[in-house]
Order: sequence, then C-alpha cells, then structure tokens
Amino acid sequence: MKFYLAGLGNWFNDFTLIEKAVIEADKLGFDGAVMPDHYMWGQTEWMHRPDSNVTLETWIALTYLAGKTEQIKLGTLVTPIPFRPPSILAKMVSTLDVLSGGRAVFGVGAGWSQVEFDGYSEWDEPKVRVDKTEEGLKLMIDLWTQEEVSFKGDFYQAEKAVLEPKTVQQPYPPLLFGGRKHRMLRLAGKFGDIVYIPQFGESEPYGERKKIVMMAAKKANRQNKVAFMEGPMMMGAYNSEESIKQVEMATESDAKYFLTSLPRNEKFIESIQSFAQDVIPSFK
Repeated sequence: MKFYLAGLGNWFNDFTLIEKAVIEADKLGFDGAVMPDHYMWGQTEWMHRPDSNVTLETWIALTYLAGKTEQIKLGTLVTPIPFRPPSILAKMVSTLDVLSGGRAVFGVGAGWSQVEFDGYSEWDEPKVRVDKTEEGLKLMIDLWTQEEVSFKGDFYQAEKAVLEPKTVQQPYPPLLFGGRKHRMLRLAGKFGDIVYIPQFGESEPYGERKKIVMMAAKKANRQNKVAFMEGPMMMGAYNSEESIKQVEMATESDAKYFLTSLPRNEKFIESIQSFAQDVIPSFK
C-alpha cells in the first residue's frame, strides 16, 4: 500500500501548516502528498471560509515544496484541465517533474467551481468541460511524448510546439483521476494510472462505479495499468484503531493507494506522526 497525504487545501492562511505537514510526511515515509487546485472556491454547502478565495497557485506551491522535500511525490487531487490552456499546463507539470527529480503526479479533472471559471477562464456545461478535459489531456500527452507537436482539435490547437526538457518520469507523470460521473470514470479507465472515486453524495454503489472504470480499461487493453486509491475525503480526529480499520478495508478492496486526509487543525502534525508510526509499517 502507498500512502498519500491529503486534506491540505491550498489556502494562503494555512500554508505554514501545509509546508510543515508535507516536509514531515516526506521524512516519515509517506509516498505522496496532493493538494486541491483552485483559484477561487466560493461558498459551498460543505465549506464555509471567509478566506475561501485567498489561495496560492497550486503548481507553483508544489514546486516550492519540491525544493523542501526529497522523496515524496507531489501532485493535485485534482487539476481542472479546462481552466488553463493545456499546453501551458503540460509545461508547468513537466517543470515540476524535472526540478523534483521525477516526483510529479498530475491529477485530472473537469472542474466544478463555476465562480473561479467565471473569474479566470470560461465556464461551460458539463459535457463541454469533459470534452475539453479529454482533448486537453491528449494534447498534454502529445507534448510530453513527442519531439514536435502540431495539433488541431475542437478546442485546442498547437503548431510545431516543442516541450523540452521532457518529464523525468516516462512516458509522463502518473495520471490521478478523481471524478465520479460516468464519463469521467470511463476516461479514468482509458488514461488513468491511479483512480480515486469519491464516495460521498452518490446513491450508486462504489463497486458499480469501479466496474465502469475497469470496463473502459479493458476496452483500452490497459486493465493491468489502473490502480485504485481509497480512503475518506476527510477523516475524523486521529484514532489508530479506526485508521487501521480503514486501511484494512482498502486492502481488502484491492486498492494500492490510501488517501490519508487527517483533520487540518492544531493536532495535524501530531496526527501525521502518529499515523506514520501506528499504521504505515503494518501495510508496507
């Protein structure tokens, strides 16, 4: 089992704690750390912060954290591809991978925060956002894997584009999908290396959504290349017995990754240390 630290956020007011947490997780043997990628969160039913729009640019923050760490992989859960020009995003991710010595993880998403798209990009209906996600990801993969790219899609174009240096990880950094709707699940099976399926707010059983991923993976002849990540999007106060139970459940489900989303409070660093001591050694 590989353990990824989450629950970090990308709010400026929390960054001192986030930095300490990622550095500590690196020292303690966590395999990865992932941050959300939002410029503006707005106000949602599940999150009310007066500073919800006071954020850091996540890929720049991750590159900064790469300079403070040695082994831990760094990425997003997830990046909305339609939010930025995909070719520029591909360059950003490759830069992190090069400067970190091959530690980037690219989280793939279609976007959900209309307020940030209205402010910085262009908001579209769900079908168009997923269309842009698939086309944008194809362009990014071309840039990561080809010497020169000419690309003409419905939404994105490139003419003799060169992306150098290439990523350290070959053919490109792991793709982490974090969607739960059917079309994104099919894209996860077609392209994903790691698949996290959120289990909140859905009546459809988790197992059925997992089947959708694997059917798409089988169709693409890559069913052996998809690994699942499990674990709650937000854990309660750290409890060793409960944490062990959650990891055991993920293991029984044949997950290869566990999302460790401990509460980001005054005991955050202590909880990370306890989890690393009480839980991780039994599942490595």
